[in-house]
Amino acid sequence: MRVCDAHCHFVSGRFLELLAADVPGLPADGRARAIAERVGWEDPGSPEALADRWVAELDRHAVSRAVLIASIPGDEASVTTAVVRHPARFVGFFMFNPAAGDVSARLARILDGPALRGICLFPAMHGYQLDDERVREVFEVAADAGLAVFAHCGVLTIGIRKKLGLASPFDLRLGNPLALAATAARHPSVPVIIPHFGAGFFQRAIMAADQCPNIHFDTSSSNSWMKYHAGLTLETVFRQVLAVTGADRLLFGTDSSFFPRGWQQPIYETQEAALRAADVSEADRTKIFSGNFDRLFA
Repeated sequence: MRVCDAHCHFVSGRFLELLAADVPGLPADGRARAIAERVGWEDPGSPEALADRWVAELDRHAVSRAVLIASIPGDEASVTTAVVRHPARFVGFFMFNPAAGDVSARLARILDGPALRGICLFPAMHGYQLDDERVREVFEVAADAGLAVFAHCGVLTIGIRKKLGLASPFDLRLGNPLALAATAARHPSVPVIIPHFGAGFFQRAIMAADQCPNIHFDTSSSNSWMKYHAGLTLETVFRQVLAVTGADRLLFGTDSSFFPRGWQQPIYETQEAALRAADVSEADRTKIFSGNFDRLFA
C-alpha cells in the first residue's frame, strides 16, 4: 500500500541553534553539532544533506511523500530548501506564532514562494486562543493562498526541551478544539488538521470535526494521550473517528523527527494493525495512508 506521512519534523541545525539559544555551556562554532551530541542525536548537517538523508530514509521504508515541519519560528528556510531540493517527496509546513503580531505582513514574507503549504499553530506554547482575531487573520491568509492550517490541541510535550533543561510553561487550556471549530467554520475552504486526534481532547476534537467538514485529523505519534481516557484503545479511537468523519478526513502520520531514530516504522505497524482490527476496508485504509494526503497536497 502506498504510504504518505503527514507529520514529520525537520530537525535542522538552525532549529537546534534557535531552540538552545539560551542554553549555557555551548560553543559559538559548531553549536548545532554540540547540541545534538548533548541530547544523543546525530548532527543534522546542512539542510541539503538532511533533506537527502530523509529521502534515503523514506526510500528505505517505501514511504512516497512526507510533510516536513519547520518546528520553530525562524526556521522556514531550512524546510524550503528541502522542498525545493525534492519537490516530489516533501510538502513544507512551518510553525507560526500569531501572538507576535503583524500577522499578514510576516506571513507574506515567509510565503514568498510556493514551497510552504501549511501553517502550524501551537497555541499552548505561544499563549493565544484559537478563536483569537490574530488566528482568524492566519486563516484569511491561508484561504487566499490555498494553504492548510495545522493546529496542535491538547497535551503538548517536547522531549528535547526536557533534555536541554528548558522550561515548558505551556497553557494546555488554550489548545481547545472547540475554539478552533469557531474559526474553522468561518473559513470552510481551508483544510484544518488536528494532530494526535486532539491529544487528550478527543471528545471535543470529534465534536469540532462533526461541526466543521474542513477539520481533519492526523494519526501521528504513540497517542499516549489515551491514558487519560479509561479503557480507550487505538482501535476504538479509529472506530469513533471514522463513524463521525468517514475515511476522507484522516491522514496517517508518525511524528518522526531526529536521527538516528529516523522514520518510525513501529508507529505505522501499530496503526495498520489497529485499522485492520477495526475492520476498516482496504479502500478506506488507502485513503488514510496516502489518498487523502495526495488529494490535499497534489
